[in-house]
Amino acid sequence: MAETAKRTDAWDPAQYLRFAGHRLRPALDLLNRIDLERPEAVTDLGCGAGNVTRWLAQRWPEAAVTGIDGSAAMLAKAAKALPSVRWLRADIAAWAPERPQDLIYSNAALHWLPDHETLFPKLAGDLAPGGVLAVQMPRNFAEPSHTAMADAARDGPWIETLEPLLKPAPVHEPAFYHRMLAPCVSTLDLWETTYFQLLDGDNPVAEWTKGTWLKPMLDALDADWRTGFEAAYRTRIAAAYPPGPDGRTLFPFRRLFLVAKR
Repeated sequence: MAETAKRTDAWDPAQYLRFAGHRLRPALDLLNRIDLERPEAVTDLGCGAGNVTRWLAQRWPEAAVTGIDGSAAMLAKAAKALPSVRWLRADIAAWAPERPQDLIYSNAALHWLPDHETLFPKLAGDLAPGGVLAVQMPRNFAEPSHTAMADAARDGPWIETLEPLLKPAPVHEPAFYHRMLAPCVSTLDLWETTYFQLLDGDNPVAEWTKGTWLKPMLDALDADWRTGFEAAYRTRIAAAYPPGPDGRTLFPFRRLFLVAKR
């Protein structure tokens, strides 16, 4: 299976869903900006455990809804909770629809893929006339939650293993997506939102990233190095995001949204 599917296959749904409420809010904010009455073909691209696919199926009960993801564990959880949806394990980077789509919805998935300059026009081309591409991606990669990973990766014996995993920020500025999509669509709505999330628990920002961006790095290390690297990262994160007077930790998180209609 291709690289993207390999990368997501070992993901732990329980760790990812620890912060399900915070992760769901931007997904629903995106869903609420979609103006479609009766789509027939709806795809949730990078559906994970199906938390948002459920809302797509509820909003458009007559549509043929498909959830696509590279993680077998996530899809197993999704299929158990929502058997009425078609679930497909596939590399989302190589996905090609069987027919033009009325809605391609992707929440917090496409930032894992490279080459957005070709990916986004391709997805717009997969739409039926009047179809909608709706995407939300994190754009928080310059914040300590993510820069501390690179710092910790380069500050230890694991540097040769982890350095190749350090990539440039995968999500571009909004103007980039305007340039890529404006020639392909009739309307384009672009915006960013910073969510000021209050998290509970000990060093919760480290727990947040452990379910997403940190996980491929942890998976690349043996047990001893994994423990050392994670400890180095957690120390940096605890200093960058101290708890407030109520014991909760404020974690600002910026996200990019776009809704494009063909």
